Amino acid sequence: MSRIDDLIKQHSPDGVEYVELAELFSMRNGYTPSKSDSAAWADGTVPWFRMEDIRENGRVLDRSIQHIAETAVKGGRLFPANSILVATSATIGEHALIRVPHLSNQRFTSIALKPKYQDRFDIKFVFYYCFVLDEWCKGNTTVSSFASVDMAGFKKFRFPVPHLEVQREIVRVLDAFAELEAELEAELEAELEARQQQYAHYRDMSLSISESNRVASLRLGELAGVGFFRDGDWVESKDQDPNGTVRLTQLADVGEGVFRDRSRRWMREDQACRLNCTFLEPGDVLIARMPDPIGRACQVPDGIGQAVTVVDVAVLRSRRDDVLPRYIMHALNSFEVRRRIVSLQVGGTRQRITRRNLETIEIPIPSLRQQREIVDMLDRFETLVNDLSYGLPAEIEARRQQYAYYRDRLLTFKEKAA
Repeated sequence: MSRIDDLIKQHSPDGVEYVELAELFSMRNGYTPSKSDSAAWADGTVPWFRMEDIRENGRVLDRSIQHIAETAVKGGRLFPANSILVATSATIGEHALIRVPHLSNQRFTSIALKPKYQDRFDIKFVFYYCFVLDEWCKGNTTVSSFASVDMAGFKKFRFPVPHLEVQREIVRVLDAFAELEAELEAELEAELEARQQQYAHYRDMSLSISESNRVASLRLGELAGVGFFRDGDWVESKDQDPNGTVRLTQLADVGEGVFRDRSRRWMREDQACRLNCTFLEPGDVLIARMPDPIGRACQVPDGIGQAVTVVDVAVLRSRRDDVLPRYIMHALNSFEVRRRIVSLQVGGTRQRITRRNLETIEIPIPSLRQQREIVDMLDRFETLVNDLSYGLPAEIEARRQQYAYYRDRLLTFKEKAA
């Protein structure tokens, strides 16, 4: 029997008490000061968190955090240090422990232990149990203009209150496990990065050979043939429906040569037809018009079902007999073509490239035989690097799942009878 089992048997032989969230925590919604109020954003000192700042497994990307001025804080009240930001609208299923006074945008709900319960919890235990809360949130949403957590149910979510010794031992074990998992994952990611760099070298070398042979080059706008080259669709939050059957692919789905399969947004077929959306087909080339990096490209995979994409993704459906769509994708991801794309980007804080500028980008078009040779060679290498069914990415994902499984087992308690 583990030490945790011994401690539970010692302190909670009849089970662990569960208390509703609203009883344990003070809750406040985030908000966004007006972007037109320059004073609110000038020389700010108060950390203000967005979804972009929160990463899976509760990690925070410190260098990206924006700050607002203290004068822009409503009522002068900050979210307290050692509170948890829980994503309760739009992107649901993530959270983070914030150690300093802060604020967030309206996509988050801040939960902070009430004074009378602070001596009954280790805050890291609260952080770890919020992974269970995340899963509950993902399965309990309502829809208005966008998906939101059922807040009435959220307040009634039952949170365990094991003895502090039990909490601390669970935190000790999970911290150690997380540290080990992070070290192993870092080693795997370093190896993966080395292979990605090697792959990029072969890709750029293959395509530079095509250019050095002085083969004909064609502008991207000429490569559609009887197909098309157009932007994705303008789909607002009010047009989405999590119960719809049409997938709304997004910038996050577009990787360098790989469809990342990250978005979880949907719309109804009648809505997509009403908006005259472009339905994607397997093999369509998707090109990101925004970073990072700008101009990255992938193909729509087989078996995606009904899907459309957002306006910041351009869609190239090539219908030419002398060009392979997959060759176009690889060429777009090459260093030289990417350099040309970057030179044409526009914008201030949010760089992007217009489709009209994309249309002017030229890529070398060797013979079909050479295109096939380049594609076959790069695809073999890319499979090792990017496909979640093979190699290092699969091992990284397996370790993450193993850690999540172990964490969830430790956070499962027998409930004390009322």
